[in-house]
Amino acid sequence: MDLKTFLVVFGTVFVAELGDKTQLATLLFAADRDVSKWTVFAGSALALVVAAGMGVLAGGWIAQHVSERHLALIAGTGFLAIGAWTLAQA
Repeated sequence: MDLKTFLVVFGTVFVAELGDKTQLATLLFAADRDVSKWTVFAGSALALVVAAGMGVLAGGWIAQHVSERHLALIAGTGFLAIGAWTLAQA
């Protein structure tokens, strides 16, 4: 296993997930006194694993059909567009 890649991916996803609507939804489910916290944890953890798996599969498939350079340009352009849109809305 490539520890550096693992740590970068873990750190990026961990920070991105903090305080997002998925974490807030999980918090609200866990706040129900009649619900098992382990069931909420297992359900939310499995959902995140499946979603991440879909992202990995899609990324692997796209990487076979689109060059890494083009992917970087598309991703960079997308992030800039989202940033510009966010600033325009502020």
